[in-house]
Amino acid sequence: MDGLPMNWLDESEPEDAASEELTQATSVWCPYCGVEVELIIDPTGGPVQEYVQDCEVCCQPWSLRVTLDQDGQSSVEVATLDEG
Repeated sequence: MDGLPMNWLDESEPEDAASEELTQATSVWCPYCGVEVELIIDPTGGPVQEYVQDCEVCCQPWSLRVTLDQDGQSSVEVATLDEG
């Protein structure tokens, strides 16, 4: 880190704070083991987002569909991959 100002690492803090404001958290339930898991939603990802995510507990893959309305409120559908 020679040549970098001492506050170089601090420059990312405002961006991190701004990105926290852009995310939403919601609870979903694993369709395999039934455990409640907090899901972080990125509203900048578009009005409809579809992706696969593994359960944090049983590691089974979920099919996720996130829909954001005009006010940025989310609706989440969780299914097993074979239901997809």
